[in-house]
Amino acid sequence: MKLKKTMAMLMAGVMCAGALAGCGSSSGGNGSAASDNGKLKDLTFVIAARDEFMSSIEAAMKVEAEPLGYNIVTQDAQNDSAKQIQYIETAVNGGAEAVICLPVDADGTQSLIDAAGEAKLIFVNRPPTNMGELAAENVGYVGSDEDTSGYFQGEYLAQYFKDQGKTEIKYFMIQGTLGQVSTTKRSAGVLKALEDNGITATEASAPVVADYDRPTAQEMIQPLLTSGKEFDCIIANNDAMALGAIEACKDAGVDIDFPIVGIDCTADGAQAITEGTLAMTVFQNPVGQGKGSVIAAMNMIAGDPISTGMEDLGAMDDSGEDYSDHVFWVPFEPVTTDNVADYM
Repeated sequence: MKLKKTMAMLMAGVMCAGALAGCGSSSGGNGSAASDNGKLKDLTFVIAARDEFMSSIEAAMKVEAEPLGYNIVTQDAQNDSAKQIQYIETAVNGGAEAVICLPVDADGTQSLIDAAGEAKLIFVNRPPTNMGELAAENVGYVGSDEDTSGYFQGEYLAQYFKDQGKTEIKYFMIQGTLGQVSTTKRSAGVLKALEDNGITATEASAPVVADYDRPTAQEMIQPLLTSGKEFDCIIANNDAMALGAIEACKDAGVDIDFPIVGIDCTADGAQAITEGTLAMTVFQNPVGQGKGSVIAAMNMIAGDPISTGMEDLGAMDDSGEDYSDHVFWVPFEPVTTDNVADYM
């Protein structure tokens, strides 16, 4: 698959860039289109809060931006929406033509758009709840369609249980941060896929809310494992929480003879699949999102369609909505023992 080959090359680029940075490489090398004083221009990336996945997006941005003459300056809002507004305003007041933002609150993105003023604003990874906000001339989005992420989990589980002759199951659900688009859509998607594929799924308990955090998931799921409640699988909104569930099983002496599924295909998640503790995950492409957001910003500055030069990363939104030419989808991909080697 062309996307996988592109991913491998990009990941190699991320690692090479990190190695060069560690050796004290010069920012002005590699033929960068630097500013008039020979230094790279700053391109601000405002993240909601730093974690492994967001750091991967950031690393990919740096690889893509430097040859284009830009240095990624990351501002961590620490899950504070007011800080995000401040960081965007500071960048724009400093002369920034574009800002990339992974928003804290998908419901509050209009305030971020207002803060950007006439500068270009690219949302990455987490889209506005009101996608109509992307109809603004200076606003775009690069990320993955969360309607498909949980659905891949459900399709896998449906086939797994059909192969066992089961059409009725009970599950534990470990959710991310309540109210986030990813949490809502991942949780709904897996259940819809089970239903669409003829599996009746019932909660073995109320969902555990672990805020996408591994230790929190481990702590919160462990009492359920030893409560005597019957269950057939554990569904987690991301790999970190799925790995927390795996650790909880080990600590409680529970044999993992049932599927645990995650999303993101982190390095640890992929390794868990090879070890047989994680049944499957869904690859979310941080390199594609990071690379794509930088290209989108450069395209918007130049007045070009945001998809220009991104043919190998995904597809433009084809929904026909007024904002469709401002949205670029980087696809999710299901990962199991059959193909995990492609993502290691």
